[in-house]
Amino acid sequence: MPEMEPNSRNFADGALVLTLDRSIATLTFNRSHCRNAINAAMWRALPNALDDALATQDVKVLIVRGSGSDFASGADMAEFERVFADRSSTARYALSMSDAMTALATFPKPSIAMIEGHCIGAGVALALACDIRCASSDARLGVTPARLGMIYSLGDTARLVRTVGLSKASDLLFTGRLFGAAEALSMQLVDELHDSPGLAQAVSQKAELIASRSAWSVKTTKAILGLIDAGATSDTDSTRAWFADAVERTEFRESLRAFRRRRTPS
Repeated sequence: MPEMEPNSRNFADGALVLTLDRSIATLTFNRSHCRNAINAAMWRALPNALDDALATQDVKVLIVRGSGSDFASGADMAEFERVFADRSSTARYALSMSDAMTALATFPKPSIAMIEGHCIGAGVALALACDIRCASSDARLGVTPARLGMIYSLGDTARLVRTVGLSKASDLLFTGRLFGAAEALSMQLVDELHDSPGLAQAVSQKAELIASRSAWSVKTTKAILGLIDAGATSDTDSTRAWFADAVERTEFRESLRAFRRRRTPS
């Protein structure tokens, strides 16, 4: 049977592109002319794009990336006079940003940020909303709201603190300095480094590996990780039920039969 061609869908007048290729969905920030600065239309459209990805039952993994040679250079400053014209417009813009970040952070399938080039300000916040971050060795990152007299939202700040720790988050937020991928790896802001030419292949291979595992196991494990991230320290009725559900599912029974017969599970 021939492979299906990837199916692409445009959002925010093409500034966001969702590509569905079998079990892998790729969400691309598509404004390479401005290093993929995220504009207001993209913030509003991002939850809808993620809903579209979820509506395709075959999708098991989401890759988030930028077009061209950059991930995202932050929120689009060309819009700031308009979106921050007064407290009312500021509140609307902040809510759309928060809704987009929450939609990505709570996406129920595993997500991988593919970071290359510039990943600045809101770009870092978007990467932090993903489960796994893979970067090119020449990427440049920065948590820069203090350079503009602004702040990260509480949600974005919390994700940064949980990832790198309070003191390192304080350093990055207070200084607004730019730093390289090697330092990002050392503070666990990113999980893997790859040479720029090999980054896309490395991310694709990781996504394919995740997609080859039990979709139910991976999705349920992400839900458990979310409970832990929210402060849970012991099992709940739900997690106990999920454990019991697991051993009744076809995947587990087939894996057990395959182990006994020394064959690959079907």
